[in-house]
Amino acid sequence: MLCAVFAKENHRGMKMMEQTRKNAITEGVIWKQLLIFFFPILIGSFFQQLYNTVDTVIVGRYVGKEALAAVGTTGNLINLLIGFFVGLSSGASVVISQYFGGQDFKKLNRSIHTALALALAGSAVLTLIGFFAARPALRLIRVPEEVLPQALTYIRIIFLGVTGAMLYNIGTGILRALGDSRFPLYVLIVCCVINIVLDLLFVMAFHWDVMGVALATTIAQFVSAVVIVLKLMRLDDSYRLEIPKIRFHPAILKNIIRIGIPAGIQSVLYSVSNLVVQSAINAFGTNTIAAWSAISRVDGFVWMVLGAFGVSITTFAGQNFGAGKYDRVLKGTNVCLLMSQGTIILLSVIEIIFAAPILRFFTNDEAVVSLGTKFAMIWAPAYMLYVFIEIYSAAIRGTGEALIPTVITLVGVCGLRLLWVFAVVPFWHEPQALAACYPVTWGVTAVIFIIYYWRKRWLRRGMNHQ
Repeated sequence: MLCAVFAKENHRGMKMMEQTRKNAITEGVIWKQLLIFFFPILIGSFFQQLYNTVDTVIVGRYVGKEALAAVGTTGNLINLLIGFFVGLSSGASVVISQYFGGQDFKKLNRSIHTALALALAGSAVLTLIGFFAARPALRLIRVPEEVLPQALTYIRIIFLGVTGAMLYNIGTGILRALGDSRFPLYVLIVCCVINIVLDLLFVMAFHWDVMGVALATTIAQFVSAVVIVLKLMRLDDSYRLEIPKIRFHPAILKNIIRIGIPAGIQSVLYSVSNLVVQSAINAFGTNTIAAWSAISRVDGFVWMVLGAFGVSITTFAGQNFGAGKYDRVLKGTNVCLLMSQGTIILLSVIEIIFAAPILRFFTNDEAVVSLGTKFAMIWAPAYMLYVFIEIYSAAIRGTGEALIPTVITLVGVCGLRLLWVFAVVPFWHEPQALAACYPVTWGVTAVIFIIYYWRKRWLRRGMNHQ
């Protein structure tokens, strides 16, 4: 099935690349180009989110709330380690989109091979760190003893298979930077089906519980990585991937690091702040952990929509910036902001109305459902604040200006979140107090981003780096 998808989409992809080389993103109607790019990313993000959600549903309903808590409590720790390298590789996507928009195919070729080298080196480091540091890290965030063995099993298997995840993510980022958001979608749909089938097989038939869902996810990610790499090897002759040529090109790597390091640091500190919150949540016991885990999966679907808009505007801004169309970067950002706000407001209303029924897909425990619903009532009305952070920061990074957005996010989101946990929660000692730290920090950071974006100094700095 994957071979059929690959063969059909390769022909279609070549046509798409030819259209992109004619500047579809830099020439077409802005809202149409954004939506053409957005929907494949959104659907792909949906299936990416389904990977983790299916794990959560299956362990929550067929294994127990301890297993649900075990899978949920590892999420921020996994994101902490993987997030730095994913953030670093996002610099490659920006560089690639700018070179492609400027039709500089020599540097484009070197960028693609440097990005793959970065993915391989990063995954080797992550495998070692993730496997051996798992137990002390889980104890550090106060994972309860009844949950610890299953959480340890899950996280170690995930990190043993991290190479597949890294190759898939960097390969997808490359294709999207080149304007192809459809092929990664088709691969992800098929591999998500593989993941679901293996989840059911390993858990319900083989009774491997948490180990089973971790193996299913890892196998599916390796399949997707192989197919994406094969696709990169069949791109246009001037910039296709050739395995023997995978290596670091110093000048390209320096540019990737300049843009990617701030994103990587931001991802790490985001995860650190979330780990602090998760540690505080863990102190409230298994029911609270399970409720937080379940509503976070629902919350994840909102972030996937925002993330899809963010990737769309980053690629749009990168290609148009590379082509020297600076006014189009600004117009595209405003259009994207309006579209994303409308979408997020609709999703917020749906979550507020249907939070409890949705949570019952994850667990039959009414105490967990009740607490998860309370979390949803705190988060959902404030999602619209985060839209400003996501869209403005994504557009600014597309121009190659990464440092200031990172500083704003770290101070406004991460710093204030930690301050809230240590200064407010001890006096308001309830799980809802931890949930409230998110809308408070989103609001403060959104105001700062609005001011920074409209002063437009970031655009001038980006032009200086060209």
